[in-house]
Amino acid sequence: MTTLRFRTIQAASFAGLLLLSCLSEATAQDTPPADVRVMGVTAATVPLNFQYAARIAAFRQTQVRARVGGILQKRDFVEGSEVKAGDPLFTIDPAMYEAALAQATAQLKQAEAQLSQARREEKRALSLFSQNVTSERARDDAISARELAEAAVAAAQAQIVTATLNLRYTKVVAPIGGFTSLENLPEGSLVNQSDLLASITQLDPVYVNFSFSDAQAAELRRLSRSEATGGQERKLSVRVSFGDGSAYDHEGLVDFTSSTIDPQTGTLQARAVIDNPDHRLIPGQFVRATISGISVDNAIVVPEIALIQNQNGQSVYTIDDNGNARANPVTLGHKVGDGWVVLSGLNAGDRVITEGVIRVRPGAPVNVIEQSAQAKTAPVPTP
Repeated sequence: MTTLRFRTIQAASFAGLLLLSCLSEATAQDTPPADVRVMGVTAATVPLNFQYAARIAAFRQTQVRARVGGILQKRDFVEGSEVKAGDPLFTIDPAMYEAALAQATAQLKQAEAQLSQARREEKRALSLFSQNVTSERARDDAISARELAEAAVAAAQAQIVTATLNLRYTKVVAPIGGFTSLENLPEGSLVNQSDLLASITQLDPVYVNFSFSDAQAAELRRLSRSEATGGQERKLSVRVSFGDGSAYDHEGLVDFTSSTIDPQTGTLQARAVIDNPDHRLIPGQFVRATISGISVDNAIVVPEIALIQNQNGQSVYTIDDNGNARANPVTLGHKVGDGWVVLSGLNAGDRVITEGVIRVRPGAPVNVIEQSAQAKTAPVPTP
């Protein structure tokens, strides 16, 4: 009795499954084609942008040091102000160096007087030697005395130059133009030669420092070389944006890329130089750097809305000649605007489904209700 009841239940279940399958097939056959919008893809030259976190650095930062020692008499600038190259910054007590110059001047006069005397004696000795009145040794002694007197004059002249330089160094001037720091020593301090007095930072232009991986560096070099002319890589331009999203209104150029990887970060260092006439960019400031100047020829771009993510990666639906949907696995490159560059999986002329993707089934017919516009390729930076 139990066996008969089990067989009856099993038969009823099988009949229910068969009925459900028939109903599903009938429903599928009755489902109308999905309404979709498509876009015909074309190959074109597409500009690429790369965006990185960056930090501003001063173009030059110079330490102002004392070149002579003495009492710091005066500070001739306002701390934090802008100075030009050659502007006076500090005055060191010049009295000792004025005295040294006066002494060197007196020594020069003495040496010149001794030289005049030596020349007269040399002339007299040569005349007497020609008359066989004096010995050859006396003549040679006179010549040597004149040569020593000339050397003494040269040494005294060198002392004049040294004393003049030391006196000039008591006026400490700006070696470069820029903004001054706080003074390191107050007025009245005793300074020694090479003591740090202040610093000057040049803020126009400034450096934009950023870094990227070795893979990105290799790709940048490959792309830039593919567009190179005359064997030289193309110069890359940079634009800066602030943390609030506002854009800086000057454009710079990448002027340095490291040839070695930083062992601590595993990245390559790069640098751009950009004008900063309004001093909006401050050393140490974090910004976003957008690198441009590279484009890809014969590139195909599909809108992001057309992409399908599955366990095998990205794919898109295209429409074949029979009007049926077909899933195409694609390999993506860089993001540009509202779309992505397709490296493989699509050909120019393919019709890609851009809207209604969720209702499409592979191999099923679709109903094209509108031809979509080509994907926008205004570059939105993505490394």
